[in-house]
Amino acid sequence: MFEIKTIALFFVTAIAEIVGCYLPYLWLKQDKSIWLLIPAAVSLAIFAWLLSLHPAAAGRVYAAYGGVYIFVAILWLWIVDGVTPTAWDIVGSLVAVIGMAIIMFSPRNS
Repeated sequence: MFEIKTIALFFVTAIAEIVGCYLPYLWLKQDKSIWLLIPAAVSLAIFAWLLSLHPAAAGRVYAAYGGVYIFVAILWLWIVDGVTPTAWDIVGSLVAVIGMAIIMFSPRNS
């Protein structure tokens, strides 16, 4: 159950980070409203808070989170950007998720 909660929390964290970065992108690159920066800032604050909820050491959490971020970013590419991921995108994101699992769930000497 710990593993499912960890992955779910990483997934929600990645969404918060991507939204927090995507909204300024829309303002800067697609001439959308500057008001998008307000929900972007809120989303990035939520992202930072969500990362703090993990019981593991911060460096380990940040390293492992990167793997899930890569996977979610590829999903974003497909769902939001409308770009079909290549086989290499999929393989790369799966390698990243495997790396996350190794970092977060391997046995440790406490």
